[in-house]
Amino acid sequence: MSASRGASVLVVGFDDQAASLAALRTAADLALRLGADLHVVHGIDARDQPVDPDADVDTWDNYRHKALDHLRAQVEQALAAHPGAWTYHAADGNPGKLLVRIADEQEALMIVVGTHRHRSLARMMRGSVSRGVARAAHHPVLLVADPTGR
Repeated sequence: MSASRGASVLVVGFDDQAASLAALRTAADLALRLGADLHVVHGIDARDQPVDPDADVDTWDNYRHKALDHLRAQVEQALAAHPGAWTYHAADGNPGKLLVRIADEQEALMIVVGTHRHRSLARMMRGSVSRGVARAAHHPVLLVADPTGR
């Protein structure tokens, strides 16, 4: 579903983590209460690429398309019953910087992102998207905790 022109917008970050799904659900609920549209954003990063760095270009493209299609399907499923307008946007780049840039472009009411209670080694190496967004954003940021506690 496409967002309405000139409507208030909530920007929500999405990846394949439980906290991200919780953030999407929270943002959808808030959007209804505030009469706002949702703009779901995914920053394409290393997790959307194949593990084998020596794979040929076709393998990389196929893997990337499947990963991105899977994420979009998750968003569509999560928002299937959402009566409000929403859009989905996936782009290359640092997810935190992408969320801040799009929130600025959309003049968002708020940015909604999931946050993890415990940091794995992989998350420590990549850095925290939620922490980066909270530091750099020019809009209010709502952090939604991982409901599984992982």
